[in-house]
Amino acid sequence: MRVPVTILGGYLGAGKTTLVNHLLRHADGRRIAVMVNDFGTLAIDVDLIAAQDGNVLSLAGGCVCCSFGDDLVGALIDLAKREPQPDHVLIETSGVALPGAVARSLTLLFSFSLDAIIVIADAETTAERLADPYLGDTLQRQFTDADLIVLNKCDLASAPTISALREQIAADYPSARLLDTTRGVLSPEVAFGVEAHATPRRFGASHHTSAHDHMSLTFDGRIDTEAFAIGLATLNLVRAKGFVQDHAGQWHVIQLAGRRTTIEAATANVSAPARLVCISHGHPVDRDAVASLLNRCGATGLST
Repeated sequence: MRVPVTILGGYLGAGKTTLVNHLLRHADGRRIAVMVNDFGTLAIDVDLIAAQDGNVLSLAGGCVCCSFGDDLVGALIDLAKREPQPDHVLIETSGVALPGAVARSLTLLFSFSLDAIIVIADAETTAERLADPYLGDTLQRQFTDADLIVLNKCDLASAPTISALREQIAADYPSARLLDTTRGVLSPEVAFGVEAHATPRRFGASHHTSAHDHMSLTFDGRIDTEAFAIGLATLNLVRAKGFVQDHAGQWHVIQLAGRRTTIEAATANVSAPARLVCISHGHPVDRDAVASLLNRCGATGLST
């Protein structure tokens, strides 16, 4: 199985470091590898650092932080040789970097696959920066690359400012899902995606996660996988992952990040029933809409 990679972009001061530290504190057993240009640009909380060896920081809970300098591809190749391998890689880009360019470099490496591009933005200053003749182009290109745009520091911006910014981003960057948060508190399930073999459950916000809803279900039948992937992107979900069987009997992994869906042949032995996990942010999962889509695509025997 290829290691999933989340790319985190955003302009200086948007809150990338705060978000990374939050995710490391709530890794919940995941072995996360954080990659950054140099350690000086990403202030990992001191109490999370267990040891340092050259360009690698060993972190609590089996996580690591690697500095890749100017050679991201080489650093990823080295990372792929680590034992045990990380469960997930988080690449923190510089404030002026374009996440899409980093994503394209992943296509050179079979050991890794793009999970999502997340761009974090300062809710208080982003409208001004988008209009800036010098900064605006960089932010616009970052937002264009994004699967998920996180409006951070919402506690510092007025309600009219946030509302106007949400309308602007939704109109100009319709391919991304838009999330609100404060102090970089983003659910790890949203940041890192979901596992389709998870025990069926539903939960909302806890003391350390942003409000979201999580739905798991199983079903029978061979479905129209392409129609299902297209329909999944129209639902108001931020994340989804499932193992499904097409009309020819082949098993596939379908994943959703924002409005981007991917369909890949399942590389592991998969057996019935098919299963799907969905995550929404800020509102409940529309269970009726998910069930209706599955039924239209040929699924039977839905169970949540």
